[in-house]
Amino acid sequence: MRPFPHPEDSDPRTRLPLAGINVVDFGQYLAGPAVAMILGDLGAHIVRVEHPDGPMWDSPANAVLNRNKLIVPIDLKTEEGVADAHRLIAASDVVIENFRPGVMARLGIDLAAIREAQPHMITVSLPGFSTDDELRRDWRAFESVIAAASGVFTDMGLNRVLMGVNPSFSPLPLASAYATSMAAASVSIALYARQRTGRGDHIEVPLASAVMEGLSYNTLHVEDYPQRYKTQREQEIDRRRAEATPFDLSYGELQELLDPFYRSYECADGRMFYVVCPSHRYHAKRCLQALGLYQEFVERGLPEEPDVYQPRARWAAGASLGSYPLPKEWADPIAARMKSVFLTKTAAEWDRVFGEGKFPGASQQWLEEWIDDPHVREARLAVEVDDPEYAGMVQPGPVAWLGESATASANPRPRRWGTVAEALDELGRTPRPALSAPLPESNSPWLEGVRVLDLCNVIAGPHSAGFLARFGAEVIKLDPAQPLYDPWNTVVFGMTHMRGKQSTLVDLTSAEGKRVLEKLVASVDVVVWNATDRQVAKLGLDRDGLHRLNPRAIFCQLDCFSGTQPGPRTNYLGYDDLIQAATGIMLRFGGSMASPEEHAHVGTIDVMCGFAASLGIGAALLHREVTGRADRARTSLAALTGLAQIPFFHKYPGRGAFDEPSGPSARGYHALERLYTTRDGETIMLAASDRDVERLSTIDGLGDLPDVSDAGRQAYLEAAFLRADSDWWLNALRGIDVGVARCVDMVTLRNRYTREADGSSGADTGSSYAFSRFTAHPSGHTVTQLDPIGVRLSQARVVAPEPAEKYGASTAAVLRSVGFSDDDVDTMLTTGAISTSWSDEYLPS
Repeated sequence: MRPFPHPEDSDPRTRLPLAGINVVDFGQYLAGPAVAMILGDLGAHIVRVEHPDGPMWDSPANAVLNRNKLIVPIDLKTEEGVADAHRLIAASDVVIENFRPGVMARLGIDLAAIREAQPHMITVSLPGFSTDDELRRDWRAFESVIAAASGVFTDMGLNRVLMGVNPSFSPLPLASAYATSMAAASVSIALYARQRTGRGDHIEVPLASAVMEGLSYNTLHVEDYPQRYKTQREQEIDRRRAEATPFDLSYGELQELLDPFYRSYECADGRMFYVVCPSHRYHAKRCLQALGLYQEFVERGLPEEPDVYQPRARWAAGASLGSYPLPKEWADPIAARMKSVFLTKTAAEWDRVFGEGKFPGASQQWLEEWIDDPHVREARLAVEVDDPEYAGMVQPGPVAWLGESATASANPRPRRWGTVAEALDELGRTPRPALSAPLPESNSPWLEGVRVLDLCNVIAGPHSAGFLARFGAEVIKLDPAQPLYDPWNTVVFGMTHMRGKQSTLVDLTSAEGKRVLEKLVASVDVVVWNATDRQVAKLGLDRDGLHRLNPRAIFCQLDCFSGTQPGPRTNYLGYDDLIQAATGIMLRFGGSMASPEEHAHVGTIDVMCGFAASLGIGAALLHREVTGRADRARTSLAALTGLAQIPFFHKYPGRGAFDEPSGPSARGYHALERLYTTRDGETIMLAASDRDVERLSTIDGLGDLPDVSDAGRQAYLEAAFLRADSDWWLNALRGIDVGVARCVDMVTLRNRYTREADGSSGADTGSSYAFSRFTAHPSGHTVTQLDPIGVRLSQARVVAPEPAEKYGASTAAVLRSVGFSDDDVDTMLTTGAISTSWSDEYLPS
């Protein structure tokens, strides 16, 4: 192999972390092509194999998905085509496909045999359902079918449940987006492991498993869950279910059940502004101060409990500013006053007030407005690509990047077409990193021996480090000695993202705490923190500061608004819901500026961003292994909204309206891909296209469908589906290989696929879904959680992480591991520089 290019080579793409990695992309639709696109943004050389008749999905989004790729027409149903495909594979490092299980082998491309002949090869499969899921593996797995079968469309947000719009539809391709980010991250980590061992692996990321992982914060079940954490909406749902009261609230009625620091407000210009200030010790207070309301409510007796981690029964009052949720007696008057104050400024003016005041809020925008936002263009969250079909096309920027090569990542090349001979010539000319002879086969985790310091909070950052733990990394979670967030935000969320981590509590504002941080940083390979540039510099973890402490340490930074370049909002704070507001997700889901809704689930963008951070970390580890240089990985919530909205996140001259399905009345894309009610009252998702009409007409009751006009199809199918029960329709439609699924909820899946925790990852249970019940959970509660099933490997072991320990449980052990004595630990406990607990109870009651 040729020597790896020097980082100072003239072509900026040679400085990217995956330069020298050859990839063959056999993917169709979204997930497979998107994985290759992301690898291409990081420097990999991508050859895309496409049928001579063109892609199976005809969409302008293909220009985005295929940037940085050479597209080669090959017919895999011919001997010549298969031979050409094998020649491309032989010159590559990574192969990606997302057909149904077994399809590639039937076409003559056996990935297991390829890895046997080429042990360095990394192969990636993204089927709709897992290979061992005999019930579903052969289903025609459209995005909407996976969503329906995985509980995504049912109980889609507390609002939709209370409005009685359940199930409901969303066009966000969550299954593909989560699978893409998980698979891309896994490839980068596998490449790092390969650089050390010479061996590749097979990575399977079933889309159904991936979407469950993406929504894992929504499937957690804690028996005897304390009532203090239930919001007004959750309490109202419980009440209506207990009393068999109809779910029929209007949008306006729902707004009166929202926390005042977690809702939208109308501004002077008629636009809505979203406030996301719950749970934090200072954010709600800063918000009221900026609005001129803090002193008013202090005088009215608004309590601020000094220790919200003690049982609620011990509080001086039944509420506390900064603890979520506020009870109705305080929520209502605060919200009423905030409504009046927000009407005094425009949404843009409030953007500046919140951003510069260091508390989170953002004006509601449509996607088209976000694409044109000055910050988006300056920060390179959207980039212009001179596509041969859509000249001057604005596309999403990269989802993750490294500091030294950020500019190259944000300047993708347009897709182009060529021949097999041209592709082979390019693959052969790629200077590739040298690999050692393959070590003996081993099931050791990819990241065994890698040590990670996790300084993050909330979901995105901690979830990234948690993802590394499943591949064997040792993760130390460092939090403040006195918490900044309330237990709902730390302990409840932490039951998911703290699994497999050692928890230590340190006061980083103290001299002793800073010394602890320095020793920890010096001992690790990776430091992860979700913080703005301003916060990073303040703690001394900017490039120079980190280099002094540990020149080999990789720093991964996540935040809300960053891109590869600075922009006006770069140092603004924010969370998942806030970025949904800024980027159009909430307006699309709600349907209008007057009715924005948070998109359904906890952590929708957060978890995706966590996977993207892991992608950046894997790429940086590989880059360090090859070049000896430690670079800094970055991503942001804003960067991931491009992936979450990739079917419609683009703009070009002559583009039609941004008219994807929106609002609570949306039931699908069109009559052939839509939610329908059957005779037994069940809801099924039909996922078909015009190509399927003749086949559909062979089903009893649909014989006239070819003669029905496009305008009349919906009414015709609505009447037809009411003539038979759901099981009959499921069997009939699957019998002719048309996509269909019954809408189930996540509780049903959890109940059906839960087993007692046995220390395994859940990937061998014969299903796309798997949960473990921990009856001896450290919290003292019986806890049921999703297993780490999104990434399934053929060789390396996926670690099933232990349940999350109590915050602070490993403080003393971690400090001893970096050289502090027992006397040092005792002294720091006395001074408050460290702590071993935030509370008496694991989950404060």
